[in-house]
Amino acid sequence: MSGPPPPGQQPSPQQMAAMQQQVAMEAQKRGMTPQQFQQWQRQQIEAEAKKQGLSFDQYVIQLKQQAYEQHQRQQQMAAQQQAAQQTGQPLTQGQGVQGGQQVPINPGAPNPKALEVAKWLRAQDLKTRTCILSGQRKDMFRVKRALRALQSPAYAKASAKKNSLLPAVTDLASASETFKLLPLSLLSLRVSKSDPHEGHNHAPAAKKQKRIKGLWTVKIEQQQDVSEDLHYVWLYDGPQWKQKLYALGALILIMAVVMFPLWPIKLRIGVWYLSMGMLGLIGLFFAMAIFRLILFGVTYFAVPPGLWLYPNLFEDVGFFDSFRPIWGWQEDKKKGKKNKTGPSTAKGGEKSSRKEGQAKSEDKASSTGAPSTPAESLKDRDLKPRVEEVEDD
Repeated sequence: MSGPPPPGQQPSPQQMAAMQQQVAMEAQKRGMTPQQFQQWQRQQIEAEAKKQGLSFDQYVIQLKQQAYEQHQRQQQMAAQQQAAQQTGQPLTQGQGVQGGQQVPINPGAPNPKALEVAKWLRAQDLKTRTCILSGQRKDMFRVKRALRALQSPAYAKASAKKNSLLPAVTDLASASETFKLLPLSLLSLRVSKSDPHEGHNHAPAAKKQKRIKGLWTVKIEQQQDVSEDLHYVWLYDGPQWKQKLYALGALILIMAVVMFPLWPIKLRIGVWYLSMGMLGLIGLFFAMAIFRLILFGVTYFAVPPGLWLYPNLFEDVGFFDSFRPIWGWQEDKKKGKKNKTGPSTAKGGEKSSRKEGQAKSEDKASSTGAPSTPAESLKDRDLKPRVEEVEDD
């Protein structure tokens, strides 16, 4: 079957006869004559060309170009299938590189082997990092850790099981081939670090934004190569049964709240008492917060530095630690900063204070002409407690 002629080339007599026969068949289906069908078809083409802002001739040329390209693709696919049948190898996804041109991967159902590899790798510790891809948080990992996992004894044991779909891995080359199944099935894709403001026409920010350590903004690369130093991002999130279970529980809870008037009377009364108890606890908490503030205000002037009731109530600690201890004195922040010195500073300060105390006692003894007593030397020494920090080895 001959296809449409290339754009700019006149059709052959055989092609003209085939087109006339096809027009006659289409006109007969719609109950028209060939002339009426051609007139109706011309009106349709003019309307489509007007929608796209093209003239009639330009739109016809565009249609011819599209038809010719589609025919060429069909011929390439037929040639690939014929070559695959001759060699005895099935035509898999991702194949079809002819004349140095790469055919894009068509998304579809993932390969069962690739799905098993993705499930197994997701269960391993690949030291993933969180990154931002198209405004969403994804898990990113390095290829070398995935290749090490595929060459590990744990993978060999899992692939050796009966009815296992995991491909066998014997060396680095086979591990790379197994890893290539992930991008071919769109389960994991290669990414690289990108600027989140790339492509924007605005000027750079005057104040440099604080970078969050370990959080990259990434983009998907067109070339899905496999190298140990490259980064890949997971598009496969694993089994979604937990999310489905949470969604089902949330739906049941919402339906139960909406149907509250249909609950039994005893259950509704119990819920009412429970809600009143919760409101009472919340009110008691606010009353305690106000009382402790008033108590601190009174004791701040009466017995400085002030007394706090439950000093850890609003600190970043656990629930039970928030109520321990029951009371405590207000801490002097300036004093705490002075005491927080390094190990060398603390030791040096202690030695210098001892030298100063000894010098003072000697000066005092020489000025009075009397020997210094132990009580006087102890009195002159700085006996204030100091905090020494010890570095961990």
